[in-house]
Amino acid sequence: MTTTEPLDVQPTPLALLLLGREADPRSERGVECPGDLPAPSDPDLVERARKAKARLGDRVFVLGHHYQRDEVIEFADVTGDSFKLARDAAARPQAEYIVFCGVHFMAESADILTGDDQQVILPDLAAGCSMADMATAEQVAECWDVLTDAGIADVTVPVSYMNSSADIKAFTGRHGGTICTSSNAKRALEWAFEQGTKVLFLPDQHLGRNTAVRDMGFSLDDCVVYNPHKPGGGVTPEQLRAARMILWRGHCSVHGRFSLESVEDVRARIPGVNVLVHPECKHEVVAAADQVGSTEYIIKALDAAPAGSAWAIGTELNLVRRLAKAHPDKQIVFLDKTVCFCSTMNRIDLPHLVWALESLADGTVVNRIEVDKETEHYAKLALERMLALP
Repeated sequence: MTTTEPLDVQPTPLALLLLGREADPRSERGVECPGDLPAPSDPDLVERARKAKARLGDRVFVLGHHYQRDEVIEFADVTGDSFKLARDAAARPQAEYIVFCGVHFMAESADILTGDDQQVILPDLAAGCSMADMATAEQVAECWDVLTDAGIADVTVPVSYMNSSADIKAFTGRHGGTICTSSNAKRALEWAFEQGTKVLFLPDQHLGRNTAVRDMGFSLDDCVVYNPHKPGGGVTPEQLRAARMILWRGHCSVHGRFSLESVEDVRARIPGVNVLVHPECKHEVVAAADQVGSTEYIIKALDAAPAGSAWAIGTELNLVRRLAKAHPDKQIVFLDKTVCFCSTMNRIDLPHLVWALESLADGTVVNRIEVDKETEHYAKLALERMLALP
């Protein structure tokens, strides 16, 4: 028996407002795009996208993150998670334009890893990331001062999640740290603890805690949360000196929605269901799940799952819907009963993509993402340390 009933949730008016309408000044780059976008109801949008992409030919390479809408994924040359896509872009030096259908920090990473003669385009500059916004360069510099005053900065190694701004990646590079993804966070932490005795994990507290406790045998008492909105991070010097993992108080607005109640509810509704969640979920959700893994892990797990098996997936709704459609022989449901799109990711819609492609085809570069050379140097240093991990 198969069903997608829990996936057929309808966005509320507020959710629809968030799905690419207007600009949000609180987002990572909350600005309007210049120029006129095609109407979202334009029946010719698909054909216009095809024609513009054909006009550009090999000069353009379109990247589509797994959380993008189907209408955007249709025109992606490759799909993947943020780091896979940035590496794919770097492997296409012949492409003059890299159109990144994702969010701002992803486009920054692509600009850092691609050549100087390549231009990275983000179809909507308002496509930011709430998690990346939770750690600014000024806040992290102040945190480092707090660690210095506590006498532990020299034994603390920063490890920053890929889902962070170029400024935070550069801070990490300057202070001898590395970047990690949700796939290699354990390896990154193991490396960091070979360099020092403590880790400052930025900006997602849940990935840091889950990796340390679930995968490396740490205790919850080994972790302390630094809150940038409180004096001294809301922790005492003694607490900082006692901790092994100093977790930044940040989270993913999508994965943070899932709760232990969601897990208990789906188990009651679907006997024998396998609960599979992303490690950005809260610790109690991860502890209650059957399997935990990155976006790529989730996709591969469902590809390998036997026909007739039942799965509740705790990650972004666009991907879960796509997986349910791709596996009609399995029962795949969304872990939560309410809508859970990544609102900023969904700002990249077909009108924005058509506008960007047509502008490029007409010789006008729009919404180029450029990272300054100094920031690029240190951010790339941190990324290269990750690439060198065994």
